Amino acid sequence: MKYCVDEAACIGCGLCAELNPEVFKIKDDGIAEAYSEGEGEEAKDSCPTGAIKEDC
Repeated sequence: MKYCVDEAACIGCGLCAELNPEVFKIKDDGIAEAYSEGEGEEAKDSCPTGAIKEDC
């Protein structure tokens, strides 16, 4: 699955990268990035701000 991160909503908590490091990472600016396709449903569901979207 393909995911994207709403940079305006992301608070850079790092939970997505911790839960699904094969899909998400924290960029140098502190904001999350979905850098590859894969299973990221747990991160999407756990994001405190709802910044992760799928199929975008």
